[in-house]
Amino acid sequence: MRVPLTWLREYCDPPLTTAEIEERLTMTGTKVEAVHHHGVSALEHFVVGRVLECERHPDADRLSVCRVDVGDATAANIVCGAPNVAAGQTVPVARPGAVMPDGTRLEAAKLRGVTSEGMILAEDELAIGTDHGGIIVLDDLMVDAEFAPGTPLDDVLPIATDVLELEITPNRPDCLAVYGIARELHAATGAPLAAEPWHDDDGTDGPIAGVTIEVLDADLCPRFTARRFEDVTIAPSPPWLKAHLSAAGQRPINNVVDVTNYVMLLTGQPLHAFDLDRVAGGRLVVRRAHDGEEVDTLDGQRRTLDAEMLVIEDDEGPTSIAGVMGGLRSEVEPTTTRVLMEAATWDGPNIHRTSLLLGLRSEASSRFEKGLQPEQCAWAQAVSTRLMLELTGARLVEGTIDLGGRGPAPPRILLRERRVEQILGAPIPRPRQAEILHALDFRTTEVEDGLEVDVPPVRRADVTREADLIEEVSRVDGLERLPATLPRRRDAYGVLSHEQRLRRRAVDALVGRGLHEVVGWTFGAPAQLDRLRLPEGDGRRDAITLQNPLSSDQSVLRTTLLGSLLDVARHNVSRGLGDLGLLEVGTVYLGGSRDEKLPHEHRALGVLATGRPTPPTWRDAEPPRADLFSVKALLEALTAALRAPVAVYAGEEPFLHPGRSARVLIEATGEAIGWLGELHPLVAREWDLESGAAAFEVDLDRLIAAAPEVTTYEDLIGFPSLRIDLAVVLPETVPAADVLATVRQAGGALLRGVRVFDVYGGPQVGEGRRSLALALAFRSGEGTLTDEDVAPRRDAIVAALHEQHGGELRA
Repeated sequence: MRVPLTWLREYCDPPLTTAEIEERLTMTGTKVEAVHHHGVSALEHFVVGRVLECERHPDADRLSVCRVDVGDATAANIVCGAPNVAAGQTVPVARPGAVMPDGTRLEAAKLRGVTSEGMILAEDELAIGTDHGGIIVLDDLMVDAEFAPGTPLDDVLPIATDVLELEITPNRPDCLAVYGIARELHAATGAPLAAEPWHDDDGTDGPIAGVTIEVLDADLCPRFTARRFEDVTIAPSPPWLKAHLSAAGQRPINNVVDVTNYVMLLTGQPLHAFDLDRVAGGRLVVRRAHDGEEVDTLDGQRRTLDAEMLVIEDDEGPTSIAGVMGGLRSEVEPTTTRVLMEAATWDGPNIHRTSLLLGLRSEASSRFEKGLQPEQCAWAQAVSTRLMLELTGARLVEGTIDLGGRGPAPPRILLRERRVEQILGAPIPRPRQAEILHALDFRTTEVEDGLEVDVPPVRRADVTREADLIEEVSRVDGLERLPATLPRRRDAYGVLSHEQRLRRRAVDALVGRGLHEVVGWTFGAPAQLDRLRLPEGDGRRDAITLQNPLSSDQSVLRTTLLGSLLDVARHNVSRGLGDLGLLEVGTVYLGGSRDEKLPHEHRALGVLATGRPTPPTWRDAEPPRADLFSVKALLEALTAALRAPVAVYAGEEPFLHPGRSARVLIEATGEAIGWLGELHPLVAREWDLESGAAAFEVDLDRLIAAAPEVTTYEDLIGFPSLRIDLAVVLPETVPAADVLATVRQAGGALLRGVRVFDVYGGPQVGEGRRSLALALAFRSGEGTLTDEDVAPRRDAIVAALHEQHGGELRA
């Protein structure tokens, strides 16, 4: 919300600079996002002038040459193009040195050979309106006032102000009003607060002759009020009103429409002005729309509604979308003479839904959706009535239609002094508590152990319990003044869960090997699935599409970590950092159909290596580049840290290099949990990784589930191990992982380790066969093993290899 400081100071004017006001509001919870300057600058160069002479320019039919008294000894010579300039007028003048609203500094210049020493100004040149059809004539605006030439223009017109841009949280719709912000400033600074602008009301109660209103859905319209004005004259608004609206970001239109916008910004309650002559039958009905019903709104668009939306109709059909935007059929026009002013309360969630589905967001809907209170209708009617009588020359017809009335009684809450100290960690004296609450329009009664507090109507939905009152007291008294204390906790302590400990251990194991942890976007582009060469039918193509994405490049939830890792790698490689080891832990989402059950999501761990995993040294000037085996070593380091052994088998992925890729399985169960390999050259080219890359990704949740919850230890040096080496000749098609699994199963409890330490292929073993050299380690915790103890296990291993894989001992 934009709040002009000159308007704010009409209700609360602390002796503070703009920066100090910004700081006090922000520190008390009303965050000031930015401060803008609206209007002109270098105000000393803007003065009141009087046109002494006005003659046609000798070389331009549409220009006039004016002699203007600006308070100096010599009149200024000003060339003016306005059609309404004339001698004898009192006008606003900008002298050389003046800074215009767009930042341009005015200088003396020649126009068609005639020197012009300034400008006679129109509305838009002072940013107090949009009219550029002619200059402002101060005599017409201020009939009873006279200003001598040379009078500073800012004494006459509101030509400059700082504007606070505020971030208002959804629970504080009362701050979507200038007076609401003034109350916050009053509480934050102690400066006097002007009386509520609705404290006097010229209206009367009772029915209105010739007007009938019916509310059929009171659950969606808790209150509906209306007043009738006759003899209305549509005209431009006065400069002060235009200036306030322009600075607040509203475009002035005419006095009636401007009144509705001004009152909305001042009180927070939107209004709508109907041309009563265009309300068919003088009757309005509030009801739910029919499916497919259409309304032509004020923005010139035709909107199609559904049965959950609310409309206001007359005898000829819908005339506006309730709480969102009025309709064309009953809008105020230059010929309007009779106005029905409506102020109503609408159900916030319903307005939010309507605005969202129609793609139609207005200043009114943005307020109603946050939940306004019924009492605010009467406040808005009181202020609008005074302004309608003052600015339009209208006559108020007796009576006010008021359907629904006030809201429920606000709660009365006990604020205990002892509880305030317990929550905040420091005492706040009871008188200070009462002072703060009174400044915020709460009413208090002192009781034995604290204060009984009556909540004002506009805070009814926000302040419902004692903790809310403590928050109000603490934020205004100064959260920055509270000491740093720990809350009281009884028999409570923080401990990482088993899963949390293992997740940290996994990351630490990889970071300890030189990898850098990154955090990528959970969102991605649909085109990324094509760039990864994922075929149709692959479950990872079933990406969930966001309904309201930040951008088209972040419109689906990721189904793999590889895309975000590649994005980070490309960003670094393009900046000269080609030797990378990246690690990411994050959630991936599989299954995008919204008609079925919720999609599967799990925490994954991904690693990507590019360039050389180890830096060059004097002993090895050209270390090997990242490949299948370098990332396999990282995977083994990870699983060793978690004590969750995995098996790696040859496998294919569309984004991995054929023949240089593998599947990762839990060793104990054979459950597939991921993939491993070198990047496909076409995929590497998509991400500008010309030197290639290697990566793996595993389901971290399932890997952790396979890890033991309790770590067990055993004696490794009490009794020595017995090593036996076997050379087994097998078909080349038999994976080494299968051989190791067979050896572990046949070796029994005495076999504590097995690894492949050599591979040989050649004429001695035969075509299509190879020799695997296996190192077997046997150990017992009960004594030193002998050859006789191990021989049965060795024979069982040889037999199993022969039976299951056709393996033969190599002579």
